[in-house]
Amino acid sequence: MYTSGYDMPALFKQLGLDNDQASIDAFIRQHNPLPDGVRIHQAAFWNESQARFLCEEIARDAAWTTVVDELSERLRCCMPADPCASV
Repeated sequence: MYTSGYDMPALFKQLGLDNDQASIDAFIRQHNPLPDGVRIHQAAFWNESQARFLCEEIARDAAWTTVVDELSERLRCCMPADPCASV
């Protein structure tokens, strides 16, 4: 398990996702907005192990909790469309 640093790129790496800033932004745009009432670990786009990791970290109020909360907030917030998508 990767545990060096607790920031958004590290969380994406932990989840097995591309973790450069452009990939993180694209992921958030693709899955935004997460509906009200859906907890982040319940979102349909996670695989089983990703959802379990998120749920366990939230339940344990572990070091990842702050970053997971940030991701949840960003997934619920309106993001501008990708300016390059129409090019």
